[in-house]
Amino acid sequence: MEKELMSLQVKPSRGLEGRVAVPGDKSISHRAAILGALGEGITRIDGFLESEDCLATLRCLSLLGVPIHRLSPGCYTIVGQGSKGFQEPMDVLDCGNSGTTMRLLAGALSMQPIFSILTGDASLRNRPMARIIEPLRSMGGQIYSRKNNTRAPLAIIGNQNLEGKTHVLPIASAQVKSAILLAGLGARGATVVREPARSRNHTEVMLQQLGVPVKVDGLSVTIEGGTIPRGGHIIIPGDISSAAYLLVAGAILPDSDLTITNVGVNPTRAGIISVLQKMGADLSIKPEEGDGEKRATIRVRSSHLKGTEIGGEIIPTLIDELPVIAVAAAYAQGMTRVKDAAELRVKECDRIAVVAKELAKLGVDIEAQADGWIIQGGQHLRGGVVSGHNDHRVVMALAILGLGSSEPLQITGAQCLEVSFPGFAGTFQQLGAEMEETAKDPESME
Repeated sequence: MEKELMSLQVKPSRGLEGRVAVPGDKSISHRAAILGALGEGITRIDGFLESEDCLATLRCLSLLGVPIHRLSPGCYTIVGQGSKGFQEPMDVLDCGNSGTTMRLLAGALSMQPIFSILTGDASLRNRPMARIIEPLRSMGGQIYSRKNNTRAPLAIIGNQNLEGKTHVLPIASAQVKSAILLAGLGARGATVVREPARSRNHTEVMLQQLGVPVKVDGLSVTIEGGTIPRGGHIIIPGDISSAAYLLVAGAILPDSDLTITNVGVNPTRAGIISVLQKMGADLSIKPEEGDGEKRATIRVRSSHLKGTEIGGEIIPTLIDELPVIAVAAAYAQGMTRVKDAAELRVKECDRIAVVAKELAKLGVDIEAQADGWIIQGGQHLRGGVVSGHNDHRVVMALAILGLGSSEPLQITGAQCLEVSFPGFAGTFQQLGAEMEETAKDPESME
């Protein structure tokens, strides 16, 4: 059943104030569910993100015979089935729009003694999959897919005799690294992943938390096959990718003072904080106590931002936040250049092209590059009608721009907000923003 088409209506706002928590971290939620399913014993998860992407992971695991019990909103127990205990599903495994679900499950399913098929929506079926298929096949995985083994659906025949290998990745990718490490749990010998830059390390952190030895040496990660995660208690912090929209809004809107609690500040994910500080944002960060992932309370107040250059090793730590960083750049004085971010072209949409196109409609001086943008900030920004291209991060970035513009903004193709930030509009409403989701007549869509 297709989702109802939605628009997001945004009116100019200022003076956002309040204290708020953001939903649980999407990346960590996926990993908690999958590692809990591959473990021995029961894993309890608190703070699980009940977004469309993460719920797709739970549905796939349920079809694989994994007992999952919802105790309360965001609280689940998962009964681990071990590295060989998944049941062959009676139907295809629908990953929806979630690349993380598909890529990580491909690694986990490569070592299970079953046949399975992973598919997803039209966007996911057009995202690159050779980056996981090739290394998994080099370990003995049997994976077959469309377009000469580059696009989903993926048909996987599990192999209980995978061989550990050393993999040198051409680009830093936490999803690729994680798929390989998950397969490595059931492989003979050591599995090594080397990246050109450090990508987010949630898989490594959680493996260690669940009793799997992980060796990290610079840009290399090594695990020994045959070690099974044990059940445990995983507390998921708030998603810094969701907090990013609040951080930018608080910095660019006059008379604003926002406090965001329980935000994950893992250094491999927290590039948005460094960039905003470099741009002159008024941020204060208070670490919170607890095991596992690092977390903090972050306060942001109205700021006078200035342009900067963003590229190199910091890019993997903020790749999902770049659309809203482009919005911050539009309100900054001077030029901002984003480079080394060609990965944005193979997300839910071509985010480089789409962000440039839609921001330009609103008066932003932005030029798309092969691997990023050049943005001249400080222009007069207007309202109007733009498309979110059914990409949750594009829709939310456009919404933040609309809060600071001179006229109301309508964002079509906004039915995707539940992918990563359930209650996005409601969160901003409680802080004083004028933002509302409305149903959209399909005939009026462009």
